[in-house]
Amino acid sequence: MAGKWQGWVVGMVGLSCLLVFAPLGLYVWAGGGPSSGPAAVPPQVRVTGCRIDRPSRRAVAVLEARGEGSYVATVGFRDRRPSAPDAREARVLVRLPGLSPDAPPARTEAVGPVWAAGAGVWCGVEGVEGAG
Repeated sequence: MAGKWQGWVVGMVGLSCLLVFAPLGLYVWAGGGPSSGPAAVPPQVRVTGCRIDRPSRRAVAVLEARGEGSYVATVGFRDRRPSAPDAREARVLVRLPGLSPDAPPARTEAVGPVWAAGAGVWCGVEGVEGAG
């Protein structure tokens, strides 16, 4: 009689494993692994100008971008002496829509915060992400 129960136990354990691991296997299989298409190349974004606008006293960075697709760039503004205890830092997001590799570089401005009179400013691209 003990042999009959062992067969049932083995059968139930096997069925339980199938019910648990089959959906996991289907999920992994349906994921497909790495895409076979070309990898997206991030755009080249650089600062071509950095100034303080005299009338508004706002920091302004002039950007030039090349690539393909739409992106959002993070532009940073800092004092020329970032290690000083009273150094100022600010970040602004700039949208770069519809870049095309065949078109001339897109140009845009990132307008930062009001900057202290007589203080120097440094502008730079701190990151670029796809805008979806």
